[in-house]
Amino acid sequence: MKKVNLLSVLVLAFLFVSVSASATGVRTQFKSFEIEEVDNLYMGKSVKALWTVSYSENEEPVTVVKRKTLEGVEYVVHSKHFQVSYASTSEGFGAKETRKSWSDVPKRISRAVISQEEMERQRIITPNKVDDETALGLIASYLPDLINDGYTHLLN
Repeated sequence: MKKVNLLSVLVLAFLFVSVSASATGVRTQFKSFEIEEVDNLYMGKSVKALWTVSYSENEEPVTVVKRKTLEGVEYVVHSKHFQVSYASTSEGFGAKETRKSWSDVPKRISRAVISQEEMERQRIITPNKVDDETALGLIASYLPDLINDGYTHLLN
């Protein structure tokens, strides 16, 4: 009888944990995204291209600005609440903090939204330089993981 009760408790606990884990579904909504290039815009000398990345039709998209640097190319992701850069250099492609001169979001706010642990994990996503299409795909795919769980609503 004790074995049956123990087994029943274990099965119920497993079911509860499974249902709870799938009920949160925090990251599942970012599987699809849309990237659009913004044309006919005077962007200045250092800005080479501009795109928007949307995860949901209901919310404002994030903007990705391509900037040429001495080290390579940086793709600066702009939002009202955070900014982060993805750099394509001879060391590879990965996330980094945005230069202060390119940022209009206070650093402390951006750091609250961006997971510093995930930023470190994304320091090098691929060891190769990437083209614009690949860079944008990687940014759109990896960006949601950079956002702390309490702030994922900023993308959808």
